[in-house]
Amino acid sequence: MQQNKKDIRALTKAQIRTFFEEQGDKAFRGNQVYEWLWQKSAHTFDEMTNISLETRKKLEDTFVINHIEVDQMQRSSDGTIKNAVKLHDGLVVESVLIPTETRTTACVSSQVGCSLDCKFCATARLKRMRNLNPDEIYDQVVAIDQQSRLYFDRPLSNIVFMGMGEPLMNYNNVLKAIDKITSEEGLGMSQKRITVSTSGVPKMIKKMADEEVKFNLAVSLHSAIDDVRTSIMPFNATFPLKDLREALEYWYVKTKKRITYEYVVWENINDSQKDIDALVRFCKFAPSKVNLIEYNPIDDGMFQQASDSALERYQKTLMENGITVTVRKSRGKDIDAACGQLANKAN
Repeated sequence: MQQNKKDIRALTKAQIRTFFEEQGDKAFRGNQVYEWLWQKSAHTFDEMTNISLETRKKLEDTFVINHIEVDQMQRSSDGTIKNAVKLHDGLVVESVLIPTETRTTACVSSQVGCSLDCKFCATARLKRMRNLNPDEIYDQVVAIDQQSRLYFDRPLSNIVFMGMGEPLMNYNNVLKAIDKITSEEGLGMSQKRITVSTSGVPKMIKKMADEEVKFNLAVSLHSAIDDVRTSIMPFNATFPLKDLREALEYWYVKTKKRITYEYVVWENINDSQKDIDALVRFCKFAPSKVNLIEYNPIDDGMFQQASDSALERYQKTLMENGITVTVRKSRGKDIDAACGQLANKAN
């Protein structure tokens, strides 16, 4: 029965080599299989054409390759592509290809649903079903790389963990996926082109710093005032700004990498001068930049995009204080592919 077979991509190269030795075969067969699984992203053992039919049959009888399938693809008027990605157990997550003139970015998911409770995010309304495995994260990147080459005639250039789920609540699998993505035995991408976005889990931010990761860190901040942040991101009561700030200072001391703050400005929630001044103070604890993000409604009257004048005040004050700031226009809104909109509406 297939459900009793082990997913071969859960094995290390050494374990696959050992399997062949135990079968009385040569260990280097394991290297060949490993290359097919990762560098060549084979979905079936039949694709492994430099391996004998007999050996492929043995692999088929023993293992399964739990690859993803792009179940549905939607293309936005601005070129953005949203994928509904079906997992081996029938669950679905979403990933997004975001093209610009010079780069293609993959926005990938790390959980089915989300374990946090941000009130402005559609994904947070889905209960967390499970964490994604490293290969399921890897496969999203492979699929978007293939789409980038097909539709834009260039390889994928950047990856952001800003899809469904909180990456630091699936810490081990996210880091294993990044190891595979950046390995020469995988996709060979640079860690400098990868950004992990978190809502702010202080203990795990410190753990990443201790492990001297080379990828970039983004924090969905949205307010630097505790009671305001807790009102829109209730888990802030458990992980207050004081603890987050301490973890981010630790991150910078350890990695010397500046922090990106993702920040949406909403009308009558965080659009006052008091909110702006609090953000400026928070940004000064460690070198940082701020992305002011256009809000994408999720059919909820509580959250409304702030006025242009409020955004301009944010920009002006941040710049006057020497803090790098950019205003990010959302991509893929017409197909619910923009930030905070991923909610499997197609299913």
